[in-house]
Amino acid sequence: MLDEPLAIPLGALARRALTPDEGPSLTLLDGSCYRVDAGRTPPGRRVRIGRGWRVASQPATDGRQAVLLGVKRGGTLVVSGVPVPTLAREFGTPLYVMDEARLRERCRTYVASLRERYANSQVVFASKAFCCMAMCRLAHDEGLYVDVASPGELATAVRAGVPASHLLLHGNNKTPDELRGALELGVGRIVLDNFYDLELLDALTRKTGRTADVLLRLTPGIEPHTHRAIQTGGVDSKFGFGMLDGTAREAVARALDVHGIRLRGIHCHIGSQIFDVEPFVQSAEALMEFAGWMARDHRVVIDDLNLGGGPGVRYLPGDRPLEIDAYAAALIEVVRRRARELGLPLPRVLVEPGRSIVGDAGVTLYRVGAIKPIPGVRTYVAVDGGMYENPRPALYQARYQSVLAERLDEPCTATVTIAGRCCESGDVLIWDAVLPAPRADDLLAVFSTGAYNYSMASNYNRYPRPAVVFVSDGRARLVVQRETVDDVLARDVPPA
Repeated sequence: MLDEPLAIPLGALARRALTPDEGPSLTLLDGSCYRVDAGRTPPGRRVRIGRGWRVASQPATDGRQAVLLGVKRGGTLVVSGVPVPTLAREFGTPLYVMDEARLRERCRTYVASLRERYANSQVVFASKAFCCMAMCRLAHDEGLYVDVASPGELATAVRAGVPASHLLLHGNNKTPDELRGALELGVGRIVLDNFYDLELLDALTRKTGRTADVLLRLTPGIEPHTHRAIQTGGVDSKFGFGMLDGTAREAVARALDVHGIRLRGIHCHIGSQIFDVEPFVQSAEALMEFAGWMARDHRVVIDDLNLGGGPGVRYLPGDRPLEIDAYAAALIEVVRRRARELGLPLPRVLVEPGRSIVGDAGVTLYRVGAIKPIPGVRTYVAVDGGMYENPRPALYQARYQSVLAERLDEPCTATVTIAGRCCESGDVLIWDAVLPAPRADDLLAVFSTGAYNYSMASNYNRYPRPAVVFVSDGRARLVVQRETVDDVLARDVPPA
């Protein structure tokens, strides 16, 4: 509880309702601030503010800026031995910076956590989280397979030197050309998402005489506590064969009738940014039960049990993600116990982490430009990036932690809104950033941008996409060049 009332601007309100257990009560003062009163039970009512529901949040109680990647050295942010101002000067801004040591450490932690408990296991990097040749090669070098969901991701992995046999092809609407290319390359596993996939692959294997090793993607009807847009295992999902409505059982029967298909196993992915182990346990239980049914009713014993993505990552200082080791232990316990109970041989266990390998290994650097204070409302601080290089706040209301990378020793005295420069009112990266009062030309660092930032970047407003740099042991290497305006225009056909 607070020791005394505190006035908080509307801009410092977070997007959710205050419940009676979460803190002090709010009293409207003058239309621009609420008073937060200590020692009183809050009423739990919602207050409509701007575009969404919000509740008072407090600046950091110690007044310091929280660093989620790297270290503070003389008031400056240093990542893997490289001062970030040096990176900004050499490579420009906006700039995606990835800590290579952390990337490798996460890969190794996944591999060790599984193999110490279960030798017949394989970690697969979900490349959609961050797909470039350098990252695919790093994952391969660390012993991971790579999953791809498009021709572009497939080509990236192959050109990075990943053997086709170490690739898994996903996608809920694969084209005939994509499947034909996968067959020609000899992709290790094709994950069938629907009957259209199955029919296309039937026709292609007949025509080419090739054989495909496949997994069936199942949706177990589990909806973990995460954003609706990144729930993928529920009943109402565009992905996979439903387990609750009997579609999955029909898919098994039909796949076994296709001469050119070898049904190797089953797969599920229930969603992303999950902090609780229980949904993972439930999905593993459901898939093992389904594997038991396949053995009983079809005399088919699965080779592969693919349990999908990993746990969530820390975006804010207060986030407490599930440890990789605890995640692995829980999954393996289910597989061993259920295999014993069902009388099944132990399958190869695969997992497909993406975000939890790359997410908090990334930081994006920006230069501050225009600053617009609106008395009694908020202060907008514009940076030289925006939704074109990080669409997640606009898509998912994603929240981030930021610091002024050359002013880490200064106390936090301002709550500001970090806005992008796209021609959209919704182009806001952080609604309520608690910082020292920003100034033009400050270097802003936004943490945990390694996943689904570069991957989802676009040329909206015809902005060129940023460069990507890997840093390790005091050195930086460019892994993706910054686009230029000429690159953006390169595919335009000039008017006659």
